[in-house]
Amino acid sequence: MSMFLDQVTIDVKAGKGGDGMVAFRREKYVPDGGPAGGDGGRGGDVVLMVEEGLRTLMDFRYNRHFRAHPGENGMSKGMHGRGSEDTFVKVPPGTTVRDADTGALLGDLIENGQTLVVAKGGRGGRGNIRFASPRNPAPEIAENGEPGQERRIELELKVLADVGLVGFPSVGKSTLLSVISAARPKIGAYHFTTLVPNLGMVNTSDNRSFVVADLPGLIEGASQGVGLGTQFLRHIERTRVILHVIDMSGMEGRDPYEDYLAINKELGEHNLRLLERPQIIVANKMDMPNSEENLAQFKEELAKEKTDEFAEDLLIFPISAVTRKGLDNLLNATADLLEKTPEFPLYEEEEVEEEAVHYGFTSDEPEFAIDREPDATWVLSGPKIEKLFQMTNFAHDETVMRFARQLRSLGVDEALRARGAKDGDIVRIGNFEFEFVE
Repeated sequence: MSMFLDQVTIDVKAGKGGDGMVAFRREKYVPDGGPAGGDGGRGGDVVLMVEEGLRTLMDFRYNRHFRAHPGENGMSKGMHGRGSEDTFVKVPPGTTVRDADTGALLGDLIENGQTLVVAKGGRGGRGNIRFASPRNPAPEIAENGEPGQERRIELELKVLADVGLVGFPSVGKSTLLSVISAARPKIGAYHFTTLVPNLGMVNTSDNRSFVVADLPGLIEGASQGVGLGTQFLRHIERTRVILHVIDMSGMEGRDPYEDYLAINKELGEHNLRLLERPQIIVANKMDMPNSEENLAQFKEELAKEKTDEFAEDLLIFPISAVTRKGLDNLLNATADLLEKTPEFPLYEEEEVEEEAVHYGFTSDEPEFAIDREPDATWVLSGPKIEKLFQMTNFAHDETVMRFARQLRSLGVDEALRARGAKDGDIVRIGNFEFEFVE
């Protein structure tokens, strides 16, 4: 079983705010004690944080539910509840985060220690000390804490590498990575030896370094889901330079030039921007018979396809990964190309979703919806009205009356009358039922 996981959906839920308290001062020798119920504490956020040592989303295979702690409830004597600490979830560098329901991009986590709040904790409910006024100096009103944000998010890992090795299976990508770096990928004389992306740090002869990713072998139709290609093509999207490894020996009866065209076609069909990356053609297995003749034929085919006589020729480096012939020239040329190649933005046409508070902004969307059940019950729904309901403490009559006034101010009474509600009809919000009164 492969121990690599690069795409997963998880559920996150932030902590609920602590409930406000209804309390009064009753100390001896304290005249006109008045309200003394404190506010609840803030609920904890769920925060993703980049951990440099992680290389896979494997930790999420068996744990896909993350909950932050609620805030502490308010207390008497005006004491506020303590806010909860945030819950941090570690992810590998290169993780892209999306809302699973809307598909909106929430963030792209690249740097070690970078954080992203994916679920916001609820604010604490206000205690009755907050509702005191000259008209009502001793209110029995307090709020429950605000519910924490709950959502499903998709995590997608796109490995961080400067250079990507691409090519058909068994062209020698893993062997090449093993001789130019300290990486030890599995190597075998059969297709799809590589089942996961392998990373290696490469040091050149002139003391420059870069990270290389050996990506699982592509085949024709990979961008449509054939073979392993569609599963791992995403990992090449962050690379700045592509090393296109081709088996010049043609030992398996394949034509090197046809292989070159087929791989580029798959890259373009997955993401057309991949063809903008500079490519270096790595003519591998030059120690085998017929390789020199095949390389000459390959160059002739490339020359025929050249439409602009002033365009630069593609870089071709004949090497043998087994005998290590030609590797220094290849690595130095790759380092030179990296120095003048900028990073390619992944999401320039897609804005990261940002949550903002717009004071005084009135949405055009209705604040509630009214439905009729088969048993003639009226059902009220909608994010705002459900939030009001959840933050209402029904243990105190004054708080219930405040909730009724809030419904009236939203226009619920008028809307129910317009729909034909009669005196005594049952109205339900969540699991709470009450009678409609004319």
